[in-house]
Amino acid sequence: MPQLPEKIHELTVGQLSARSGAAVSALHFYESKGLISSRRTSGNQRRYTRDTLRRVAFVRAAQRVGIPLATIREALAELPEERTPTRADWARLSEAWRSELDDRINQLNRLRDHLTDCIGCGCLSLATCVLSNPDDVFGERGAGSRLMREDRGPRAHS
Repeated sequence: MPQLPEKIHELTVGQLSARSGAAVSALHFYESKGLISSRRTSGNQRRYTRDTLRRVAFVRAAQRVGIPLATIREALAELPEERTPTRADWARLSEAWRSELDDRINQLNRLRDHLTDCIGCGCLSLATCVLSNPDDVFGERGAGSRLMREDRGPRAHS
């Protein structure tokens, strides 16, 4: 990883990309979503403060474990004065995200287990297959478009 001299307090988008490992396009995307910010020079070039490196690392780590960008943005917005996340911030936020991740893991485990069953039987029946028709609560009430019929009432025919 290229080192920056201590006297450099701002980074170009290229330097931030090289140091963080995030593509320039990803950094522009993060900025458009309010995850990081920059100032513009008189030549309209982006400049990022050095602490943006930690924010990018925080965003990328959260993304790797499956946290949606909107949730990451909300977490970063909770930090006082939009400061750089600390180890304590990560510990607190990751604890809050743990149950959501556990739910996803359980769901993926169920899908994996049913996939194995489905490969074994090979039916792929839309009526009974837990992969094609997971948790079919409305199917228990009968065949057809139950939601549309209940929401809109019977349709008149011309």
